[in-house]
Parts: sequence; C-alpha cells; structure tokens
Amino acid sequence: MRIVAGSRKGHGIDAPKGVVTRPTGDRVREAAFSLIGLVEDATVLDLFAGSGAMGLEALSRGASRCVFVERDRGACRVIQANLEKLRLTGAIVVNRDVVGALREEQARGRRHDLVLVDPPYEEWESHQSYLAELIPEVLEEDGVAVIETSAKVEPALPLDLVTSRRYGSARITVFSR
Repeated sequence: MRIVAGSRKGHGIDAPKGVVTRPTGDRVREAAFSLIGLVEDATVLDLFAGSGAMGLEALSRGASRCVFVERDRGACRVIQANLEKLRLTGAIVVNRDVVGALREEQARGRRHDLVLVDPPYEEWESHQSYLAELIPEVLEEDGVAVIETSAKVEPALPLDLVTSRRYGSARITVFSR
C-alpha cells in the first residue's frame, strides 16, 4: 500500500499482519478523498483505524491533526510505526474501543472536521446505532463523515447524505452536517 497524494505521495505504508484488519486499498482511498475534497488544516478522527491508511492519507494531504482509534494493540503499533516512517506529526494513536473513544471526545467537547469510519464489514449493523448517536456529536458544523462498508450495505446516519458510491466490494458513503 502507498500514500496516494500529498506531501508523502508514493511512500509505502505497512498493514497489520493477519486477517483481522482489512486496509482500505489505494484505489478506494483515492476515490474517497476525491469525494471528500480538500482536507488542508482539517482535524480528523479515524475510527476503526486498522492500518491507519485513511488518516495517514489525510495527514499527507495537509490535515493538521488526526486521532487514530483502534482497539487492536498490534494495529496501533503499526500505525505508530507508519507515522514515524512517514515523519508525520499532529497524530495521536488511541488504543481503545470506538464507543469509549467517541464518548470521551463528546464529553471533552472535541469536534472534528472529518470523521472516517471503517468498521469490519460484517460488523456494520452492530455498530450502526451507536455511531448514528455519537458521530453527529463529534462532527463540526460544516464537517464531513465518510463511512466505508461492504458494497451491499447502504449506511444511514442522522446527517445529510452527500453521496454513496461502490468501488468493487467496498462502498464509500459521505455525509455532512
């Protein structure tokens, strides 16, 4: 996998070993960021971060800060190693479940310009209700939430649907406030 654009364009990134993490491929990442648009100086929250590919891409494209949330310790180590390898700053890696992290962000009044959500495809339904409750609470007024799911799933959030597109076995759905 490689960073698609920005200051680290072309640099390789590592993914956690095993089958638990499914990194967002280069093509899907490129498509997602073409839908998102500019992220210069944005604050980003990368939920179910896995390899961190989406958040790393945002930082390469000029985001000022990214909080990576991932419950798997090994994946967190890979994200940290990728950050060091790419010499990207403005990042925090949080080894925690997404619900706890979202509740903490909400309690502290933290809001983000861009929220990236990429749960394991087969787990979307079990996460949808709390994501629908909590994502609007941590999204800036003019913020964007990007959800990656299986192509078969059409996610719903209590936000304005901007677009939903299929890319092979993946679907990228963009919401705004």
